[in-house]
Amino acid sequence: MSHPPSTLEVSTTPTRPGPIRAVVFDLDGVVVDSSAVMRAAFSVAYAEVVGPGPAPFEEYNKHMGRYFPDIMRLMGLPLEMEEPFVRESYRLAHQVPLFPGVRETLEELSERGIRMAVATGKSGPRARSLLDLLGVLHLFDHVIGSDEVPRPKPAPDIVLRALELLGMPPHQAMMVGDAITDLTSGRDAGVTTVATTWHGGDVEGLLAAAPDLVAHKPEELLVHCPAVPAT
Repeated sequence: MSHPPSTLEVSTTPTRPGPIRAVVFDLDGVVVDSSAVMRAAFSVAYAEVVGPGPAPFEEYNKHMGRYFPDIMRLMGLPLEMEEPFVRESYRLAHQVPLFPGVRETLEELSERGIRMAVATGKSGPRARSLLDLLGVLHLFDHVIGSDEVPRPKPAPDIVLRALELLGMPPHQAMMVGDAITDLTSGRDAGVTTVATTWHGGDVEGLLAAAPDLVAHKPEELLVHCPAVPAT
């Protein structure tokens, strides 16, 4: 799908008051390009628990952003798939790259004094382990997994928890995600929602969810995140 020029776009929904002082990121499809590893881990888990036959990864991918046990329930698959899925995800973690431009964008946001958190469908320990392996864990003030809040996305709990830990009000924060669940979670938490398109998934469906902003490259986030004045 072709994209308009690489500038941060404003959708039909107006942005909330700023200035932005905190950014909450989803992980998979936004910070890290984990699709290939997740497909491999899902295929192994399906074969071990369910049996032979093609693993329905395309259906799994439609629920991306949700907590793995919730996806299993939605798909009618055994919860026992979680153990081999997590095992394989750890084993293959070294194959997961950052998206191009992410490291530089995170470093620049940090230099500007922007507080940052990750709010992910992964478990907290697995997310922190992956970010540490990639050498960017130190750039985030907090990394929160779906196992560390009462209700995972699309509920707002994980974004609200991030705001609480960051000490930021909703009107000074944005939620950056590649899935409708991210936008719903952020919107219900009262923050500015940003849809990303660099993951190459169902961009049209994502934009139909009316995010406040759209970013086609990580560095476009910088447009809305000016440096925090020194106090």
